[in-house]
Amino acid sequence: MMPTRRLLLAAAALAAPGIARAQAFPDRPVRVLVPFPPGGNVDFTARLLAPALQAALGQPVIIENRGGAGGIVGTEAVARARPDGTLVLLGSTGPLSLFPVAMASLPYDPLRDLAPIGIAYRVPIVLMVGRQMAVRDLADFVAQAKARPGALSAGSAGIGSGAHLAIEMFNAATGAGIVHVPYRGTGPAHSDLIAGTIPVVFDQLSSALPLQADGRARILAIASAARSPLLPDVPTLREAGIVEPELSTTLGLLAPAATPDAIIGRWREALVAAMGDATIRQRLLGLGAAIPPAAQITPARYAAVIREETETNRRAVQLGNIRLE
Repeated sequence: MMPTRRLLLAAAALAAPGIARAQAFPDRPVRVLVPFPPGGNVDFTARLLAPALQAALGQPVIIENRGGAGGIVGTEAVARARPDGTLVLLGSTGPLSLFPVAMASLPYDPLRDLAPIGIAYRVPIVLMVGRQMAVRDLADFVAQAKARPGALSAGSAGIGSGAHLAIEMFNAATGAGIVHVPYRGTGPAHSDLIAGTIPVVFDQLSSALPLQADGRARILAIASAARSPLLPDVPTLREAGIVEPELSTTLGLLAPAATPDAIIGRWREALVAAMGDATIRQRLLGLGAAIPPAAQITPARYAAVIREETETNRRAVQLGNIRLE
């Protein structure tokens, strides 16, 4: 036997077990890690998707919560895990595209240490005002803000949140001079908005919808590429030439880097099946989520979105001189 042929056969023999494992995946229960405590949007999404993922994969899907440091602890755990597909991350914007540009250092690099599988959905940021603020529309709001620079304050879920970044970019685009007031979460900000303590809040559409529905607040604009079907009369910031085409929270699945393509493909198929489930879609669309078509639920598209969001967040961080510890 020629040496070259012997080498090729030896290489094939070494690769065969890995290929066989990928083709047989999954042959045991798998885990979806949520890098936040139970009860939030990411945890809700994981538990909503789990039965459909389990049906598609043919193995139990276990949800594991590992919170800490705003999602860093859990994200690092997946980045350091064995790349065999048995542990994947339900990732979100903060740990993947904000912290890399707002913190001095991270124990992982999102696109070096993680392999994107696909986007589940995106939820845009909205600008809403309390009942006490008399404004006709977005143009009137901007005019009033510019007439009294520094007089208006806007709440967010905290320093470095998606809403905080939206405020900074809104100010840069309009010259409104709105003062950012960080809260410890969405709930306290909503309470002060309803009470009239603060006139404006930037928040995720899913959290803002209940206040709009019962008249406790009014959504003036949405930071998405197109109007929401739930709010057809509410313009986008893009229509007004303000901020970025999209400012949103993106959720998606990622695996450890070096996970075989065949395993990534199985997870992608499962995610596409889950996002195509009528019950799941109805729940998420009712919360204002934008679900991509199946053809866009791909590793390449998710990687591109992470890069796009990183650059958007980089500009917002620079505008607001934001630095997270």
